Amino acid sequence: MISLFQFFPRTTFRVFSCLAFACAIVSAHAHKASDSYVSLRAEGSTLTGHWDIALHDLDQVIPLDTNADGNITWGEVRSRQPEIAKYAASHLQVRTGDTALQMKVTELLVEDFSDGTYAVLRFALEGSGLARIIQVDYRAFFDLDAQHRGLMRLESGGKIHSAIFSPEKPCQQFDLTTPSPWRQFIDFGREGVWHIWIGFDHILFLLALLLPSVLRRGSNGWEVVDGFRPAFIKVLKIVTAFTIAHSITLSLATLDVVRLPSRLVEATIAASVVLAALNNIRPIFPERGWMVAFVFGLIHGFGFANVLADLGLTNQTLALALVGFNLGVELGQLAIVVVFLPLAFSLRSSWVYQKLTFRFGSAMIAVLAATWMAERIGDFKVLPF
Repeated sequence: MISLFQFFPRTTFRVFSCLAFACAIVSAHAHKASDSYVSLRAEGSTLTGHWDIALHDLDQVIPLDTNADGNITWGEVRSRQPEIAKYAASHLQVRTGDTALQMKVTELLVEDFSDGTYAVLRFALEGSGLARIIQVDYRAFFDLDAQHRGLMRLESGGKIHSAIFSPEKPCQQFDLTTPSPWRQFIDFGREGVWHIWIGFDHILFLLALLLPSVLRRGSNGWEVVDGFRPAFIKVLKIVTAFTIAHSITLSLATLDVVRLPSRLVEATIAASVVLAALNNIRPIFPERGWMVAFVFGLIHGFGFANVLADLGLTNQTLALALVGFNLGVELGQLAIVVVFLPLAFSLRSSWVYQKLTFRFGSAMIAVLAATWMAERIGDFKVLPF
């Protein structure tokens, strides 16, 4: 019986299998991040707030498009107000000590934000008054989407608390007198790591730039680099340029100095992936990957900023959130590079890398990104991620 190991060296086969498995995982989990935004205000013994929920998320648990025409209207949302209020009350609970506060929805609105249309629930939490310590339990959509996140802003006595809820951390406790800045810093840092790992377009852009790092452009086309040092320096330039660029625009957008329409940003991010991938097949900017990383990194920064833009943080809290989130993005990016570079360098001379990974992989990245670009420009959906 003929073994596959006769055709592939054992190490190469194992590495290729691991890469294929990793790609399958990324494909299975990659889509635009799903978030909802909870804003709470404590005044005296009362607690009020509003909850912004994306209609496309809400439609998964409460069918809103009753006439199945692909368009959710205000009338359809309003007709489902009792069901929406019931779902909200059962998936967002606040406790003071042993007392659970009862949610009373006072108003239901529909508003357009930078990343889509949201149902806005205004509510009051009624009970026996607020204690110094409150506990918030958020469990919306986790059973349908493990990547969903609940972003919360809590205002009390002129101080702002912020938090991010996830399936691993659905219940959190808050001291209304003393917000913990380091806790917020860590939470947003963790979210930055998570955001880069589930951002399929960001990952593919980075990979498209990294793929040529173990090769060099010669007179006969792409050739392998002789040593690890040239590849490392090339990667360092790319990562540094991308980091500086997206940090600039992430800061400007989050501080509301410069804002761009969400659809324009997302479509341009997809276009950047297409160009980076095509540059590997027919070089337009040979040996200038760092320049491509910087120019398009500016656009990717606006995409990262969408996570923080609608949270309404104060200047002091915003600074911590911005630094923590940006640091998390860099750590997530660094983890990808640490895994990619040694594998790519060890496989650089094999057909697995030169033909399958580099050329065919770049072509597939370009096709996927071109599809995303068309979807984002035309506002339709073809791919499931």
